Amino acid sequence: MLGNWFKTTILMAGIVVLFGAVGAALGGASGMLLALIFAGAMNVYAYWFSDKAVLKMYNAREVVAQNSPKFYNMVRELAENANLPMPKVYIIDEAQPNAFATGRDPQHAAVAATTGIMRILSERELRGVMAHELAHVKNRDTLISTISATVAGAISAIAQFGMLFSGGARDRGVHPAFAILIMILAPMAAMLIQMAISRAREFEADKAGAEISHDPQALASALQKIHNYAHQIPMDTAEQHPETAQMMIINPLSSGGLKGLFSTHPQTEERVARLMAMVA
Repeated sequence: MLGNWFKTTILMAGIVVLFGAVGAALGGASGMLLALIFAGAMNVYAYWFSDKAVLKMYNAREVVAQNSPKFYNMVRELAENANLPMPKVYIIDEAQPNAFATGRDPQHAAVAATTGIMRILSERELRGVMAHELAHVKNRDTLISTISATVAGAISAIAQFGMLFSGGARDRGVHPAFAILIMILAPMAAMLIQMAISRAREFEADKAGAEISHDPQALASALQKIHNYAHQIPMDTAEQHPETAQMMIINPLSSGGLKGLFSTHPQTEERVARLMAMVA
């Protein structure tokens, strides 16, 4: 099986190639540039400010050593294991067990856990989960997600407005029927690649998180528990803002999300199997 970093590199190259092909067919050079600037501007803003927006969206409250010493010190110990600066630590008053990391880089990172996850997991399992979130910080997955989202957004912009760009697809010898087909299929292909990148990053965070906590079995056990509870307990904020679902350690949506290619998260069973293989 391809290493997750190598797989991510191939997928990132693939989405850039797709952008070039779709842009050349529909938008030409001017269309490609306009779409990339448009998508890039949106995602640069998201890269710098989305962490504050997401934490506010989930009514996250920051905790420090004085008011939540056990949890705060757990994160601090794991951050030291990972050679990371101490992130800000948040708790979200939600019954559904889940957690996420955010922030544009390790110096501006935050990790958050719901009260539900702190209630159902043992201390050892919770360490595994927070190590997973710190692995996302260490691997700079926010940056990777922003880049892939920028290119995917540019592809969608070209597909939606490609026929309006100067020159037009017909002038470049593209048959109108083929142009329409590209306009329909290209955003779907970009979304599939973006989701595949997200799944690869989750596998890598599982692996790195197990190494940070020195306990892959605890993370495997935690994933099984969270998976079993998360789809039974709704999280209203996630339902209202499904775009945030990919941030969570387990898909928080009550629908369970789409399977296979259309999922932002790998199958829990496969994640657990890979972690248990590390134990072996």
